[in-house]
Formats: sequence, C-alpha cells, structure tokens
Amino acid sequence: MSLRSRINTPEENTGRGEDGHLVSSYRAKLLEEIDLAEMSSLAAAERRARLERVLGHIISREGPVLSTVERSQLIRRVVDEALGLGILEPLLEDASITEIMVNGPDAIFVERAGRVEQLPLRFPSHDQLMQTIERIVSTVNRRVDESNPMVDARLPSGERVNVIIPPLSLTGATLTIRRFPRSFTLHEMTGLGSLDEPMVYLLAGLVQAKFNVIVSGATGTGKTTLLNALSGLIPESERIITIEDSAELQLQQSHVIRLESRPPNVEGKGQITIRDLVRNSLRMRPDRIVVGEVRGGESLDMLQAMSTGHDGSLATVHANSAEDALMRLKTLASMSDVSVPFEALHDQINSAVDVLIQLTRFPDGARRITEIAILDSHGAEPYRLATVARFHAQPMTPDGRVHGAFAYFPLPRRTADRLYMASQPIPQAFGVAQSPLELATREAR
Repeated sequence: MSLRSRINTPEENTGRGEDGHLVSSYRAKLLEEIDLAEMSSLAAAERRARLERVLGHIISREGPVLSTVERSQLIRRVVDEALGLGILEPLLEDASITEIMVNGPDAIFVERAGRVEQLPLRFPSHDQLMQTIERIVSTVNRRVDESNPMVDARLPSGERVNVIIPPLSLTGATLTIRRFPRSFTLHEMTGLGSLDEPMVYLLAGLVQAKFNVIVSGATGTGKTTLLNALSGLIPESERIITIEDSAELQLQQSHVIRLESRPPNVEGKGQITIRDLVRNSLRMRPDRIVVGEVRGGESLDMLQAMSTGHDGSLATVHANSAEDALMRLKTLASMSDVSVPFEALHDQINSAVDVLIQLTRFPDGARRITEIAILDSHGAEPYRLATVARFHAQPMTPDGRVHGAFAYFPLPRRTADRLYMASQPIPQAFGVAQSPLELATREAR
C-alpha cells in the first residue's frame, strides 16, 4: 500500500461541521508539506513523530489560536486520519475495550467488561468511514466494494475484523473489530469468578489425562479464552497442532504448529477450509489437535480423530447447553460430504467426546463456567451426561450484579478410574468414592 494512498486527501470536503473541516483542511496541508519519498524510508514511529512535528509548524504559522490541549488533540486527530484509523485509533489503544462496533458513520459502540455502550463519536461522513474500512482490509490484502461487500479477516496485530457494506447492509457500512485480551491461566480466571479452585484442579487432571474436551457457549462467552487456558496445561513434550479460522490462540509451549484457514481469492479460488486443515493435521503426527471452532463438516473429521488414537483433543462449538452441544455436533457432522447415518454419528460422538464445558455470559458482563459434564454413555446408548460441576446463579442485585455458587457432584466411576491410571489426583470436592480399580490395586500391593 503506497504512502500517498495512506495519507489520503479527499478531493472535496466531506467533513461535518467546523471540526471535520479543520481536520480535512490540515490533512491536505500536511500532504503538501511533506516529502513522500523521505517519509517512506522512515519507521512507523519516526513517521508519526515527523508528521506531528510538521503539522505543529503549520498550525503555529497559519493558526488558529488554540490552547495546549486543543492543539494536541487536533494534531493527534489529523495524524490519526493520515496514518492510522482516525477516530478509531484511540479506541484501539484502550486496553479495556474488547469489541468495537461501527453501525454506519453515526453510531459507534464498544464493549467494556462485557457491557456494550455507545460513544459520543461519529465519522465525519460515509466516505470517511469507507476510507477507514479500505485502509483496514488493505493491510490483509483484501478489498471491499459492491462486488465483494463482505470481508472477514484477521489483522496482523491479532484483531478479528468483519465488514459488511451496502447494498447488503441497509444501516450503511458496518465494521466490527473484536480484540482479544491477553491469555489467562485457569488460576487467573478464578480471580475473575469464571471458576473456582476445585474446578481448576479437575480440569487440569482431565486435560493431562488426555480426555477429549468440547467447550461450548454462545458468542462472546469466552470460549477461546478458556480453550487457550486449557491448552496451556498440555505437557511441554507433546506436539500440538492448532487449527483456526482466525489465529487467536496463544500457546506458550515450544512444539506448536499453528494452522489457519484461507478464504477464496477475488476469483473464488484458493480456499482452504478448516476441514482441509483437520484432515491434513492427521498426517503431521500430532499428539494433540486443538480446533478453535467447529462449525461445519470438519466436525466429522474431528470426531473420527478423537476416536482413533488422537486423545486429548480440544475444540469449541456454539451451543446454549451441554446437551445442545451434542446435538449440534451431530448436525454439523451430518453436513459433511460423506454420507453417514445419524445413528452412526450418535455412536461416533459417544466414542469420541469425553467432557463438555458450558460457558455463559451473564447480564453484568461476567463470564463463567456454568456446567462441566462427563459424557458417560457408550455406543448406541442414549446420551447420558453426568454433571460434575454447576453454577447456581442468584437473582440479579439492584446494582446489576449476578452472584451465585458452584456446586459439585461425584465423578462417574469410569472417569475416576481413568484419572487414577493417569496418576491425576481427584479433587476432594467431587466426593468420589474409591474406585474398584484403585481398591484392587491397593489390595494387590
């Protein structure tokens, strides 16, 4: 992308009001003053500093008379428009914001601490919003126009971006930027109230004993955050392959291969799907396969991998409960181009899935594990879920907060035996009686 296109001066003033006119006017003057060839040779930080310095001279020379604060704000806005994303730039720098939602030029919403709020900001015009969108998508070699009105991409800095413009969007150009917070460990998540210590130790044992785990929940419930925390429990010695639509997982182990799907190009060719990557990963000698989200026919390949020697796999799925997650997996697997009877899919899920973890986002923005369930059925048996942990919520308080408590239930005997054989301790809170396998081992000694 050329520097001239990044410092883009509109042919006509599209700003609204005096403030928008001032920004557009100084941006045009800034372009006249700088040497583009020289600017191209500078690093990003040096380029910004140089533009701020030149713009400061222009304002001092030509006015208007501004206070120190007003002058700094004007310089920042003009340079943000020239090099960055305009009024979105301060929002991207705000670490407390996890989602930015632009509903046309006049409505900007953000999510902080799980709560959505509208900001008193707007773009000067629809054209200015489109320029910002084009700048964003060009960084990932994509384009957006009437012939290609939808874009879903990941920025180099990690944010997930979705764009949809007219004629598909009747609201105007719509931009959604989802930012991902730093990765949390399970112990850190206890401080946020997402789970408690007994559940941490149980989940750690399940992951290290190579149970196949499905994390389910609605959009924005923290599935990726929990998946990342669970993945961090995988031993350093194991080879891990992560498969995602947009690479969001941040595993710290040394032996990690990260795979990311690829959308079709402008000619409709070159697409690499999650299913393609899951199939290919089986040829890469994985110890663990971590799928960011299953949403189509790849669920069949994932289930087959889980039940044919790739124990300890992790994945997420959109569902409103643990029971719904099982039905959704069956439905998604049936979308595969391989015709498999529903009865066979039922058996496959019983064979492949060991644990389901349900996440919920509450009205106060808190995200919690609301259920941990063990799939304790076999073969053609009806699904039998044994809930081993559940969050019981209390009525919302006048200040909008949701409180509650975690309850625990005994682990199924087969699960307890498997943890014991993997030398994983069972937290006392789950009240598991000594398993027959453990008693027999002790008697043999």
